Amino acid sequence: MQRTQLMRGVSAGAICLVVISGAARAQDALPTIDVAGEQKLARQKEAPPGFSEEKKELPVYREPTGQTFTTVRSEDFENTPLFTIRDMLQYSPGLSFKQGNGPRDIVVSIRGSSARGGFGVRNIVVMEDGFSVMQPDGLSRTDLTDPHAYAGVDVYRGPSSALFGNFANGGAINFRTRTGAEIDGVETGHEFDSFGTINNFTAIGKQYGDFDMAVFASDVRSDGFIQHFDSNTQTVNTTARYRVTPDDLLVFKGIHNELFANLAVRQSLLQYYNNPYQTGCRLVPNLGAATFGGAASRAWCGQISSFLNGVGGTTVQNSADLAGLHRNDRRDIFGLRWEHDIDKDTKLRLQASYDDKNIFQPAGSNFLQDEPAVSASADITHHDTLGGLDRTDYFGLYFNRTRYVSYSGTTIPVGDGAWGATTNKQNNMMQNLGARGREEFALAPDVTAVIGLDVELSKISGYSESMSYSSAGTMSSWTGVVANRAFWNFAPEASVVWRPSPEWQTRVRASSGFGTPNPSMLFVTQQGTFGSNIGLKSQRNTGFDVGVDWTPSEQLKASLTLFHEWYQNEQLTQTPGAGLQSYTFNAPNSIHRGIEATIDYRPFDGWRLLANYSYNDQKFTRFVEQLGPGSYFDRSGRQTPNVAPHELTARVGYDQPDGDFKGLGAYVEYSFKSSYYLDNSNQLTIPGYGIVNLNLHYDAALPDNPLLLKNINAYFGVQNVFDRTYVASASNITNTLAAPGVENPYGVLVSSTGSIYPGAPRAFVGGVKFKF
Repeated sequence: MQRTQLMRGVSAGAICLVVISGAARAQDALPTIDVAGEQKLARQKEAPPGFSEEKKELPVYREPTGQTFTTVRSEDFENTPLFTIRDMLQYSPGLSFKQGNGPRDIVVSIRGSSARGGFGVRNIVVMEDGFSVMQPDGLSRTDLTDPHAYAGVDVYRGPSSALFGNFANGGAINFRTRTGAEIDGVETGHEFDSFGTINNFTAIGKQYGDFDMAVFASDVRSDGFIQHFDSNTQTVNTTARYRVTPDDLLVFKGIHNELFANLAVRQSLLQYYNNPYQTGCRLVPNLGAATFGGAASRAWCGQISSFLNGVGGTTVQNSADLAGLHRNDRRDIFGLRWEHDIDKDTKLRLQASYDDKNIFQPAGSNFLQDEPAVSASADITHHDTLGGLDRTDYFGLYFNRTRYVSYSGTTIPVGDGAWGATTNKQNNMMQNLGARGREEFALAPDVTAVIGLDVELSKISGYSESMSYSSAGTMSSWTGVVANRAFWNFAPEASVVWRPSPEWQTRVRASSGFGTPNPSMLFVTQQGTFGSNIGLKSQRNTGFDVGVDWTPSEQLKASLTLFHEWYQNEQLTQTPGAGLQSYTFNAPNSIHRGIEATIDYRPFDGWRLLANYSYNDQKFTRFVEQLGPGSYFDRSGRQTPNVAPHELTARVGYDQPDGDFKGLGAYVEYSFKSSYYLDNSNQLTIPGYGIVNLNLHYDAALPDNPLLLKNINAYFGVQNVFDRTYVASASNITNTLAAPGVENPYGVLVSSTGSIYPGAPRAFVGGVKFKF
């Protein structure tokens, strides 16, 4: 069946199953996954799917009917240390994670999106309380997201550009902070682990009449478990809501994050096998095979290349410490939204935000950039009936823009990432202007259909200057590249949801997504050097989801989703090696297909099993890769790199529901990730692993405490109980040539550097939280 035929059909739609509340507090000690929202089962009986009274009060993006998505509630993680967003989101099916460049820089992937990058989040739209925390060039970073700040997280899986626009070809994530009324006082906490990590955090919130305000702040410091991986980061997150009139609500959003993190050198697979945590590599430079260290240091320690005089000519190999690799980043976001009820069935929303990213990163080469961005949107939602059946009309306009100047340069070999010489300067602008519409309408009391469309114009204007220098420090070459590109994209969507009984709900959905290149992709050649790469195309994803959700009782909830997605011009990013820049290219055609399954089962009082499983089968269907003049290699039928076929996360736990020991509990957790390839030729394999974690906790309410202490929560655990060595992060490796038309074998590829960070060894973790 052709993709165009699939998109014309009415496909099908979203889970509206609910987590049934009312169980004892102790039963909530393990995470609850709300499959497609938090509507009550009784409400579902009264209204067609997607038309409960609770949902009508929410923005369309919160619980979009027909969308495959899950909601993770942070209240279910009260007894769990939360160092990164992985600790919160790992129970949402379809997601995978890897370590980025920094302690909280977690690369989040939905169905394999973002899996090829080594830092940040791409191919996913990321929001917080409906405000974008993704910059207009498509990059999001999770450094500013302290998990303790949030009430819940909504995860939208599959191509979603009809609702979220550019870069939602993999899906979207919306983090939701707690309101002042939900905090209702002061909460403070302290968490630790075996690697010197200390997280001190505080949440203050209250509602006074029509004004509600919540402020969260945290200070996190860590020594790290890898050589040269210590860090500290501070975050302040504020949300204020003011009901000006019964029909008008103002929402203010403010986020500030400051990060300093030392960075280790990413390793080759051989270095990882020999010395995963880079022990003893602080002062082991490799100045050549004839000097101390030589080939032995290359096999044991990750190294970075830099010029001996810090400018040009002779190069030397240094450790991360001697090169001074680190990140010093600041992020400030301010947003304001006005919500106006035109009448009881019609709501207008106007929103604007300012986002400034200021970074200094001596991370191989020096990088300096200040990137301010602005965004604005307007939308209107109207609820009505058609032939006596419910319908929702939605239309919106949006615009975002960034313009920035960035500088790249060499580093001085011995020093704290000191600037040597400027090697590249870029002046870039990117903007997106679009319109979207959506119709949700009941076809029958138990059937709801959805159609949607997004149309968007993206523009990139950029200029790149590249310079190189002689060993004497004088400029030896200069080149300039101009990029002016415009991309028109559109994304249709259609779905149907059928709820034949309160226990069963089925959904079918056809959708599409798109993602344009970002400016930085256009100026790195496929040799990992500065130059023209302006031929990149937008990637498109056309997907088809079929799902079923089963809730036979309050004690059992299960969901199964099958998906099949066709990628065109998929943007793949890989690294040619240490000291070179990652570059991006288009793979003409590939297929992504798989299964997502989750279960939440509470067979007896206090007991709970929670598990989710993801299967990803992704392969090139048409892709001929050129590695050099006259050297072409057909990758058709090969697996796309950096996507694990199988991932499983499961917990079994018990919490005492009543009596003198109410609130005392424990759980055991298991995470599994199968092996996967790192290169397009499918020669280099990252081994799979399974990790076991244990947790013991006590959550005690103190309603009559004279010190105004309402609750105390203490928890302690062991992560990676069996001290398994595993790969937590790997970037794609570029295949290389032994001779024209002949690829280098595994024995050469295994020594390719600049790819791997290990996962944490056995660690003791814990924390305590107080609520006043």
